[in-house]
Amino acid sequence: MTLLWSSRSPFVRKVMVVAHEAGVAQALRLERMVVSGATMTPEVMALNPLNKIPTLVLVDGSALFDSPVIAEYLSTTHAGGALLPAEGEAHWQALRLQALGDGLMELSIARIAEAGRGEARSAEREAAFQAKTVATLDLLEREAASLAPVTLGSIAVACALAHLDFRFPGDDWPGARPSLAAWHADFGTRTSMRETAFQDIY
Repeated sequence: MTLLWSSRSPFVRKVMVVAHEAGVAQALRLERMVVSGATMTPEVMALNPLNKIPTLVLVDGSALFDSPVIAEYLSTTHAGGALLPAEGEAHWQALRLQALGDGLMELSIARIAEAGRGEARSAEREAAFQAKTVATLDLLEREAASLAPVTLGSIAVACALAHLDFRFPGDDWPGARPSLAAWHADFGTRTSMRETAFQDIY
């Protein structure tokens, strides 16, 4: 399988952490891609009309996208075992946490994009992105105990927090959130996280 990949994308990192946890990382061939909302990358467009990464190209040439679909495929189809509980409250909690983690990643990317607008940047938008980020982190602090099982949800949250550290080190989000910070520090020692660290490489 081939994963259209970037060392800077939190969504790609989430998929890679899942691959490591599921025991299939060595089965992936990584192909670096640069994508943006304002341009089209022909190699990606040929497989994914949304022009987004990660995109997973299967052995038969078909493609899966985006990160929640790829993560579930890797976690449930291969030898490492499911990272999404099959049913019940645990199933929905894992998906809910994945939505929170993915949403936090989207907020970080929106903050980066807004900062890149230069003189056209909007203080109102930046304030809204920041307020939503703070509210999400505060919720995760209150629910830190629910992050203990290694699931698609806890992986998404871990990658979102790591992306905050990578892109916004001045935020000091751990300062007021000791439970979440302790969980994240412990999760960060997992091999899957150490092997997939962000790198600012195009």
